[in-house]
Amino acid sequence: MQQHMTDALSGKVAMVTGANAGMGKEISLGLARLGATLVMVVKEFGAGHDRLHALVNNAGMTAARRTETVDGLETVFATNHLGPFLLTNLLLPVLKASASARIVTVSSGAQAMGKLDFNGLQSARSYGEIRVYNASKLANILFTYELARRIKGNGVTSNAVEPGFIKTNLKVPFPFSIFSFMRGKPVDGAKPSIFLASSPDVEDVSGAFYNNKGVATTSSKITYDDATAGRLWKVSGELTHLDLN
Repeated sequence: MQQHMTDALSGKVAMVTGANAGMGKEISLGLARLGATLVMVVKEFGAGHDRLHALVNNAGMTAARRTETVDGLETVFATNHLGPFLLTNLLLPVLKASASARIVTVSSGAQAMGKLDFNGLQSARSYGEIRVYNASKLANILFTYELARRIKGNGVTSNAVEPGFIKTNLKVPFPFSIFSFMRGKPVDGAKPSIFLASSPDVEDVSGAFYNNKGVATTSSKITYDDATAGRLWKVSGELTHLDLN
């Protein structure tokens, strides 16, 4: 990752989810320092803006016990995957109108341990905190790659990033919590997302996964299976009642 120009995003509009604290706050501050206009209130976005040049899907969570959203969806999967999936699709028209534009989705190194059970995406029969979180982070990568294929040629890029083991408000499940002393600062975890959202070095890069050093790397083998990514896309559309035609 190279140092950015201080006005690299001057005149650009960016949106960051989960921007009120932790890494999301640092991503927002970093983009603002580069001259971006930051938007954090999604409901009111359409009323005040007709352009969006960078969307950072950063919001995420983990939970020790299974809960459901008001829509009856398992909360971790809904927050970490279905939320970004729905928001991004709803914002695609304005992103395409703003081209060039970038979509950055924050995943995790946990994606390498993730497995998707299409017969149990809601974890209704059994729930494991680590398993569910890992699956949601794997879904982030599958979503990123499928999105990149679908928007190719529209002037919008889609990439995913691993921020590293960062100390935020996100509770770290046991046994990983015993290594909490090794967690980095939110400002460091924010750097690769800022890089992908702003650097001219990756202006034309899409469908890639970057590590916490801002270097493109490989993700788990299943993420390169187009059929799996397509199936997840279809199921996600059904769960969010999104018309993808």
